[in-house]
Amino acid sequence: MPGTRKLGKPTDQRRAMLRQLVTDFLDKGRLETTVARAKEIAPLAQKMITLGKKDTLAARRQAMTFLTREDVMTKVFKELAPRYADRNGGYTRIIRTGVRRGDAAETAIIELV
Repeated sequence: MPGTRKLGKPTDQRRAMLRQLVTDFLDKGRLETTVARAKEIAPLAQKMITLGKKDTLAARRQAMTFLTREDVMTKVFKELAPRYADRNGGYTRIIRTGVRRGDAAETAIIELV
């Protein structure tokens, strides 16, 4: 796991949550969440796009072990990887949007550049 944030969850729940967040983020291209979660999923999403740029069978299998849906893996390899072929990292942007009304958690929008 990239960061040291525990996000108030045990390891297995945290890993499952991050896998699902990264899958949804790569599917939609934009996600609104808390700043801590956005900072955690950014490097994971960038790693998936970097695997997509390799486009080998081993890279596809590695991506499928992390992503939860096969159609998102296909999208990463067919659409997102060619889009960022000439870019060396930095595929995501985090924009802070203020605090959430219910619990005053700082929220952010993470999007693909």
